[in-house]
Amino acid sequence: MNQNSSNALSPSTSLSEPTLQTVCPLDCADTCSLEVTTQHGKISSVRGGKANPFTRGKLCAKVVNSFPAQVHGDLRIRTPLLRRASLGGSDFQPISWEQALDIVFEKFSDIQRQWGSEAIAPLYYGGPMGILAGGSMDRRFFHRLGASQIDSSTLCAGTSGSAWDTVFGDAGGIDLEELADSKLILVWGNNITTCNLHLTTIIRDAQKRGAKLVVIDPKRTRIARDADLHIPLLPGSDVVLAYAITAMLDASGDLDEEFIAQHTHGGDQFRTAAKQFGLHRAADLCGLDTSALENLADMFREKGPAAMTIGVAPERNRNGSAGIRAAFSLMAVTGNIGPLGAGVCDVGRYFSIDRERLARPDLAPAEIRKINVLDIPRYVLEPGQDTPIKGLFVYNHNPVAVHPQQARMRSALLSDDVFVVGSDVTMTDSMACADLVLPASTHFEYGDVYKAYGHRYLQRSRAVLPSQGESVSNMELFRRLGARFGFSEPAFQDSDDALIDQAFASVDSTIPALADGKALDMTPYAEPAMLRGGVFTTPSGRIELFSETMEEHCGQGLPLYLDSPDKRDFILVTPASDLRTNSTFGGLKEQQRDIVCEVHSADAAAQGIEDGETVELYNERATVQLAARVTDDVRRGTVYVPKGAWIADSPTGYTVNALLPGHQESAIGGACYYDCGVNLRPLSADRS
Repeated sequence: MNQNSSNALSPSTSLSEPTLQTVCPLDCADTCSLEVTTQHGKISSVRGGKANPFTRGKLCAKVVNSFPAQVHGDLRIRTPLLRRASLGGSDFQPISWEQALDIVFEKFSDIQRQWGSEAIAPLYYGGPMGILAGGSMDRRFFHRLGASQIDSSTLCAGTSGSAWDTVFGDAGGIDLEELADSKLILVWGNNITTCNLHLTTIIRDAQKRGAKLVVIDPKRTRIARDADLHIPLLPGSDVVLAYAITAMLDASGDLDEEFIAQHTHGGDQFRTAAKQFGLHRAADLCGLDTSALENLADMFREKGPAAMTIGVAPERNRNGSAGIRAAFSLMAVTGNIGPLGAGVCDVGRYFSIDRERLARPDLAPAEIRKINVLDIPRYVLEPGQDTPIKGLFVYNHNPVAVHPQQARMRSALLSDDVFVVGSDVTMTDSMACADLVLPASTHFEYGDVYKAYGHRYLQRSRAVLPSQGESVSNMELFRRLGARFGFSEPAFQDSDDALIDQAFASVDSTIPALADGKALDMTPYAEPAMLRGGVFTTPSGRIELFSETMEEHCGQGLPLYLDSPDKRDFILVTPASDLRTNSTFGGLKEQQRDIVCEVHSADAAAQGIEDGETVELYNERATVQLAARVTDDVRRGTVYVPKGAWIADSPTGYTVNALLPGHQESAIGGACYYDCGVNLRPLSADRS
């Protein structure tokens, strides 16, 4: 069996030492350094590490409380498991790794003979965010197999990334620490106290020096309570807000005419479109008082430089791309790009990782289809004339808990027409649907390298625990599968250390060593920011406020506002949880305390709902029961249920994801989580 030095404990972190250094692997902007205390080969505590100067030893409560239980708890998968029929329906029996590999080889080989390799597809998403576990040997395996390629960016960040490329091309944004130099800070659809905790210190320090903070979010989040202006707009109306502010500043002569002329394409068209959204119409569409719009326009007039950190929440609706493009364009027409403290935060330019050398797309056939991950159920249940999916490999993902149309996804995974292999740390809702389940190592049991999307520091970790049970890392799993399938290319023999070296060889071969056990500031390796040497790679070579490419692609040369397609009493919003990261930690009882339905007090009174009472959220897709939490922090006409719950916590057999619609936004086919209309009633209501 292949032995990999990155999976071994480093000399400076042997098991005899009680405190070991590692990195948090969760899908979170902060990518914190960790200090782990072990006793008798088990984790006894997790706390913030000092290695990362951005996270400064502070850590969110969910990591402190949940990692030991996840690694050593009852839900941990420790051996390969095969589903078998039983009198009760089905259960799982332990098998050997040799048997498991044989089963995958035999089942997938049969599918290839009958349907072709494209009938097999990986089903992955975020999972551990290390560059190896998230996209190296696994991609090589599926490329070599000739499996269908999957675009999972449509679940999150893909729409935002497409909007960035449309407006700015490859030009880079500013580091989040530069907000310290801003005089106006916009936190737009970004619950940073949950998803980017350590940024709050920078913002609050800037406020003490006179900066103004604007939070644009339907809910009064913790950071919104600290804001100089909170704008609780209606979900999906971000594009209207950006247009309205543009129109108001245009009317008063406060746009940056010189910047628009020198650096933008389509400025006149964008300004003309903005005039359609006058103050009163815009306020009505956004569900706001006119004073909120007027106050924001005044802040743009009076304070600068301005910077924006925008989250993925604005992309999660039918206007996702349009809203984010319009927000970016607002920063451009006000001239808030280029000077110190001005711009849109994005640290992608700091991390030059050779993804192609890791993934080796050259191993794939010349022509291979690419599938939107949201369409997986259709390819299983209703393929029509397309090649059906007959084999699925689920890893780094819990699709039953994450995807819209939960019931449809679950039906696809349980279908007799598809063979499902799953690999995970714990027995999730999705693993419970698999035919074969393989035990995955936690990030404590192998080494990896972690970039961040909330700061500019790169970190390399080493294993701090031996593998638990028979679990293996993603890298080792797909090495074993490659060997069983007879893939003889040297690419399938690369050790973890070799993979890491390949990822950085084209930039600086010393980077992995410099980041080993510490946080490496990637500033010396960064591409220049826009208007600081960074080139706009858009077709016009400028910031594109109007895009001919988007006009041809989907008729949205300019950002377009579309009205809600789902008219019901309430809009369901499913934000990030303080207790889970996506669905990670969803199986732990102590992390379920926030699985409630937050409803505004006036809406609760109108529906006859009392605080703590069980209510039903329902539409044509499903019914879900939750305890009501009455609060004025949510805006009227919306209800909030944090995402990431598992089915075991639901008395109806559904989580809120079963309520979500299946339509997609127009730019890349992104998920429209916040286009979900629901009705609400107390469980005790008379339905006769």
